[in-house]
Amino acid sequence: MEYIAQLGLVALGSRMRAVSDRLYATADEVYRQSGLDIQGRWLPLLRILHDRGPLTVGEIAEAIGQTHSAVSQLADKLTDQGWLDVVVDPADKRRRRLKPTARADADLRAAKPLWRAIEDLFAQHCREQGIDLLQTLTAFESVLAPTLASAIVARAAAQGRSALRIVPFDPALREHFYRLNEAWLRKYFYVEEIDHRVLSNPETEILRSGGAILFAMLGDEVIGTCALLHESDGVYELTKMAVDEQRQGLGIGRALMEAAIAEFRQRRGRRLFLETNSKLTPALRLYESMGFEHQPSIKPDSHYDRANVYMVWHDPQGAPPVP
Repeated sequence: MEYIAQLGLVALGSRMRAVSDRLYATADEVYRQSGLDIQGRWLPLLRILHDRGPLTVGEIAEAIGQTHSAVSQLADKLTDQGWLDVVVDPADKRRRRLKPTARADADLRAAKPLWRAIEDLFAQHCREQGIDLLQTLTAFESVLAPTLASAIVARAAAQGRSALRIVPFDPALREHFYRLNEAWLRKYFYVEEIDHRVLSNPETEILRSGGAILFAMLGDEVIGTCALLHESDGVYELTKMAVDEQRQGLGIGRALMEAAIAEFRQRRGRRLFLETNSKLTPALRLYESMGFEHQPSIKPDSHYDRANVYMVWHDPQGAPPVP
């Protein structure tokens, strides 16, 4: 528990789970010492049926904030153990409702003084600590909106981009140009002869002909790369873009493309294109969002066996793409 506490808010779920387990264990011991067979984890389900009468699994799940699956599994267990009965809904013979058995109702009635004691003692401890625990929990629950996960991912991406550096080619980074691209190629395709030649000799194959190579770095870690290959006067290919698999989804590819397009503009290029494959759906969406437009056929003089998509960049600030 000490280690979990040291992790702070990032381990809040684990810490709350541990607190929940301790609370359940305390409640179970209270019931045991009082001669009752019920368990703390059963309380929300049994209590709502005791208070409101027969309900469906779906109605229970919605009311107590648990999943339909979790409620259904617990209901099956308590039915098998004699705590619940399944009854037919008089308004709809196809529906089944749950209700406590006489045994469950008896234990729940006997537990009411214990619940009052639990509430009184916890309220006393909270007053002594100067906290309103229930109000704090209610406020925190409002934070756990369905959009929270997306917001966290977006925040992580923004933080990553703020620390991200896009740097030009340096001989000391040469190995990462090969490493990142080879890993990507082997995952989705295979390393063609032209890939091996270009990746092994980037200075000769890309830089010497007037191209550029860019790297994405977080601190001293190289996490992505791409290149501009100078094909002819004013014409460049955006190529050899790869991002470390552990860093994908954080906007690194977009940052590389933005830097490559800025480099293309600085060189006063007139046409920028790329070749890719139709199965790379996330990459295609990225290219489209950056202004690349699909062409009606593949590039006639394509160098790659895997290329079945040809796209040309449309500059939103200037002229339409050169065909």
